[in-house]
Amino acid sequence: MKTVNMLEPDLDFIRSVVSTGGHDVKTCYQCATCSIVCPISPDFKPFPRKEMIAASWGLKKQLLQDADIWLCHNCGDCSIACPRGAKPADVMAALRRQAILEYAWPLPVAKFLSDPKNLAWVLMIPVILFITLGLPTGLLDFTPEGGQIVHAYFFSTWLVDIIMIPAAAWAFLCLAMGVIRFVHEIHNTAILGGKTKEKKLNIKKMFAAFISIVPEIFKHQRFSKCGENHERSTAHMMVMFSYLGLFFVTSVFCVALYIFHHHGPYSQMNPVKWIANISGVVLIVGSGLLIKSRLSKIQQQVSTYFDWCLVWLVFGIGVTGMATQFARLSGFALVTYATYFIHLVLVFCSFAYLPYTKFAHIIYRTVALAYAKFAGRKFSFGDD
Repeated sequence: MKTVNMLEPDLDFIRSVVSTGGHDVKTCYQCATCSIVCPISPDFKPFPRKEMIAASWGLKKQLLQDADIWLCHNCGDCSIACPRGAKPADVMAALRRQAILEYAWPLPVAKFLSDPKNLAWVLMIPVILFITLGLPTGLLDFTPEGGQIVHAYFFSTWLVDIIMIPAAAWAFLCLAMGVIRFVHEIHNTAILGGKTKEKKLNIKKMFAAFISIVPEIFKHQRFSKCGENHERSTAHMMVMFSYLGLFFVTSVFCVALYIFHHHGPYSQMNPVKWIANISGVVLIVGSGLLIKSRLSKIQQQVSTYFDWCLVWLVFGIGVTGMATQFARLSGFALVTYATYFIHLVLVFCSFAYLPYTKFAHIIYRTVALAYAKFAGRKFSFGDD
């Protein structure tokens, strides 16, 4: 007797995929060209063909618990080769957006932050926090006295810390909740789909897989295999390494302030300051190249609010950070304090909203790559 499997298409999910960039999914006629031309797709159960089938049928659970949607680097090779113009790369990007919403916690916060109509409120939240916590405590002073321009006289480092540290902790907690659920669900789906022989999610082996892919991520090994958007790998690496450089600088200056009680501003001849300046310039150039790339391919590749919000946020952080320093060195107190305030607003947004924005791609994709290594997925370009 044959087994009958009943499919239950989620029409709302199909509409969500269409509205977030995957509007050509229904034109796909399953020729499998996309999977053939993809330079990084696994030989066994390759993407994105199977994801195109599932998306057109509205199989939400199957898709959002599929680690393969994160293995795609959205290079666009498949979309260029598609004879029907179905743009599989855009569909995969839309699925990743849906996955971030699916695993986000708490969900109402994610929905609020993902709606472009709420952008003004999203930016106003840190402004309100800074003012309501800073003015009554005296940690925020809009009329700082003294001849020397010192940002701490205007916006105390204590105020920065009592806002940014809890925001980072909150983001970490929310992201951890989503990632834990994500790992367990993609593992269960991989077992059912025959994509892994690992019946148990071994945390030690998963961690070892994570460590093994870190060099690959730093080198953008998979991204460099892509054709149409190959140049984007350079811009991505610039942004990644500049963020690491700025994180190092921030950590060093925190130690200098709270342990050795060395207050800024620091000399431009300080080696750590050199790293800060170089990282700031690289961040601006890298994010600027990403914006240029998206603008040049606006007819070929869908870019949504979800995408633009991230690249402009990163670009804004770099520009306001460097502008703050230049204005201080030039003696323009009002300008440097204003740009510093805007800079802190943008930095807060990058921390506090990380689990709900495209920044979460960094985490989910890294976890998915680690899981693929753990599960023994073999890729087209010769993984061991």
